[in-house]
Order: sequence, then structure tokens, then C-alpha cells
Amino acid sequence: MKLIFEKSSSGRQGFKLPASDVPLKATLADKYLRKVPAELPEVSELDVVRHFTQLSQKNFSVDANFYPLGSCTMKYNAKFTEKAAAMPGFADLHPLLPQLKGGERYVQGALEVLFDCEKWLAEITGMKAFTMQPLAGAHGELTGIMLMAAYHKARGNKKKYVIIPDSAHGTNPASAAVAGYEIISVPSDKKGGMDIDKLKAVLTDEVAGLMMTSPDTHGVFNSSISEIAALIHAVDGIMYYDGANLNATMGRCRPGDIGFDVVHLNLHKTFGTPHGGGGPGSGPVGVGAKLEKFLPISRVIKRQDGSFALDYDQPDSIGYIASFYGNFAIILRAYAYMLLLGADGLKQTSDHAVLNANYILSRLKGHYQAAFDRICMHECLFSASRQTERGVHAIDIAKFLIDQRIHPPTVYFPLTVKEAIMIEPTETESKETMDVFVEAMIRADALTKTDPGSFHHLPLTMPISRPDETKAAREMNVNFFAPKA
Repeated sequence: MKLIFEKSSSGRQGFKLPASDVPLKATLADKYLRKVPAELPEVSELDVVRHFTQLSQKNFSVDANFYPLGSCTMKYNAKFTEKAAAMPGFADLHPLLPQLKGGERYVQGALEVLFDCEKWLAEITGMKAFTMQPLAGAHGELTGIMLMAAYHKARGNKKKYVIIPDSAHGTNPASAAVAGYEIISVPSDKKGGMDIDKLKAVLTDEVAGLMMTSPDTHGVFNSSISEIAALIHAVDGIMYYDGANLNATMGRCRPGDIGFDVVHLNLHKTFGTPHGGGGPGSGPVGVGAKLEKFLPISRVIKRQDGSFALDYDQPDSIGYIASFYGNFAIILRAYAYMLLLGADGLKQTSDHAVLNANYILSRLKGHYQAAFDRICMHECLFSASRQTERGVHAIDIAKFLIDQRIHPPTVYFPLTVKEAIMIEPTETESKETMDVFVEAMIRADALTKTDPGSFHHLPLTMPISRPDETKAAREMNVNFFAPKA
């Protein structure tokens, strides 16, 4: 197609499509045609570039700022994985190719990536097999619960309840409820782990399973996990592992080795792929031998001649849980990440994540109350209760950090800790960056003693300072800056 340059009688210049390329009005009904020309701004390229560049600079991102968001593992995403995902041999594939006659021969590389990822994740977690289909962590949770339900249905078990610790991620009870189970919440003990005596008190033959995050959202590894697993298995229950915090134990502890039967992982957390903005995510699910036959279809298999194929002949499968084969480009990024680091590198990832969290814990526990004064795992948890006595809450400290060009940590979660401030530095942050953050937190504590009232006006450097956050969440107005009619 060629553009034609013309100058109108009024002196205006511009390009237009040749008549042969202009869609005929006859192809559209009159009700779909404009009655007046579109009001489009006429601005220079430079103004457009400046506008969008300035908008982008108002965003917080891990590429530009420290992002210590507890419980979410917002680590830096290595740019080489983006290049791997953009390779034409992968990026240009159509997802329907494997279903076409003879189409499998064009996607052997992609199928090998899926096959290898399943194998590697099984080795990392101690599981027998994996599905790469779930499109996010919560989607993986639902898949795992569906596998749990399929297991009990096949055995004729009448199960009604799923047990979940009070420190769990909010998606855990939601996923179990969507699958038709009632929730039993078990409180934490003084050390931050699930209270095993309280667990025993609610355990019956009607319990389908237990959902746990390990380490949990307190940043604590439950040392009683093997005993807990034995209790659940004694009533033919399933141990479910929420893999949101695998970044703390990867290469050091395999969920399958300590009693878990099904796990979901967050590739967009642990394995350095994009995270945030609503997706795309990836939440593969792994299972032990007794759940393998229930995995979703299709499954990637390796033939005797070394080629790869999709197998739909799985009579006990729970069926399809996603279109096609998962968020393949995200899986590909994780594949490249694992390929680069190898076994030793993945182990070092966890070691450094735990070291960084304990460094921050040791530096700040003299200024903020540690929720659990013990060695933590990948994240450390504080309470702003001391600061609250001076009139400054966790949310005020979060607003203070925004003016320091630091993304606030998670506040008010988990709900088990009053005025919670949850900090996860991940392994990708340097000591210098963490020191900048620590000094900012120390300055915030000092300011609560000298001028607590100043916090109520922060942040001062943002276009919006103190919106009604509840109203904003319920009544989102994406045209806030648009001129009023």
C-alpha cells in the first residue's frame, strides 16, 4: 500500500490512502458512521514524545526504583529473557499450529521448552509431574483444588472442608470456596507458624486437605511441617503448597520431600518474569504420583524417536483449565532464566534473598517492632505499633517513602499483625540500595518523634497526595485528569 501526499485548496498538507484502499461506506450501516469529524489533536512529534515520556516517569517500576513489596517477590527481570521471548522462532508461532494436521513438526522447539520446564520444575519441587497451563497464581490454586476434589471423588470420599492458616494469602480461601469447600481457619502460634494443637482440634475425616504457604506470610518456615503433613494424610487429606514464597527455599527444600502432594508456582515471582499490571502471569501446578492422572489436558509427551507431541488421551483428567498451553512467552522467559542460573544459581538466589531480608531485619528492629523476633526467611515483618502511639500509622510511613522515590512495602498484611509492614528485598538488590531504604525508614521513625503531624500531608511530590483509597478502589475513574464537560 502506498500513501499519497496532497495539498488541499485551503493550504493544508497531508497523506491519504489511495481510493482503492479506502473502505467503501457501503460496507457499514449509516448508524455506525460518524456524523461529524473526529476531534483529534494536532500536535508535534516532540510534544507527543514528551507527554508519554513524562507519564512513564511518573510510574514506579523495579527498573527505576526499589520495590520491597512483601509477599509478592517483585524482583528485577533480566532483559536477556525478553530477547529470548522475542526470537522469531517462538514469537511468530500460532497457538493453533499443534492442532493442525502435520502442525506439530513446526512447534517442536516450543513443545520441548514446555517439556523441559515441567521436568525442571518437578525436580525443583520434588513433584512427579506438572502442567504449565494455569495463567496466574490464583488460577493455579484453583487448578490444584480441582485436582484435590478429583482425587477425593475418584476414591468416593465425602469431604467438606479445607483447612487454611490465618496468615494465608487471600486467594487461598477464595480458591477453595470456588471449588465448593468450606473453610476452617487455624490461628498462628507465638512463633508465627500455624498452631499445631489448634489444627488437631479441628481435624476430622471430612477434611479434604490443607493449604499452606511455606515459608508463610509471616516470613517464617514452620518447623512442624512434617508432623502437619502426617496429620493431614492420616485422614486421607491432600497437602497443598502455595508456591508464592518459593524464592526463599528454592534448591534448599523441596515441597514434595516434606509431605506436600500438590504445588502451584508463580513463574512471575520466583523465576524472574514480568509481574504486575494484571498480568500476564503463569502458575504451573505440580503433583505427586497419586494425583498425576487428574492433570489437565493436553499434556506434553516425548515420543521414543525424541520428538514431542500433545497427548489428549487422559481419561481421568479434570479437562481443560486454560486456552492453549498457558502463557507461553512467560514460560519461555522462565526457561531462559533457569537455563542461565542452573541448579547452583537457583540455590544462590534463595540464599541471597534470605540474607537480604535478615540484613534489613537486623538494621530496623531497633526502630520498628519485629512481629516475630527470630531469623526470617525471604521477607521480614514489622509492626508500626510504636509509631502509632505517636499518631503515625503504617500507611503514613508508606506515603513518606513515596517522597523518597521508594515503593512502599506491603502494609496492613497479613491481618494477623497490627499495623503490619512487610518487606521483601529479594536477591536482586544490592547492599547499597538496601542501605538507602533502611536510612529512609530510620528517618521516618525519627520524624514520628519530632513532627508526627507532617505525615498526614505526604506525599508532596506526586500529582495526587491523599485520595480516598476505598472510594478509588470501588469507583475507579480513569479520566480523572480529563477536562469536565
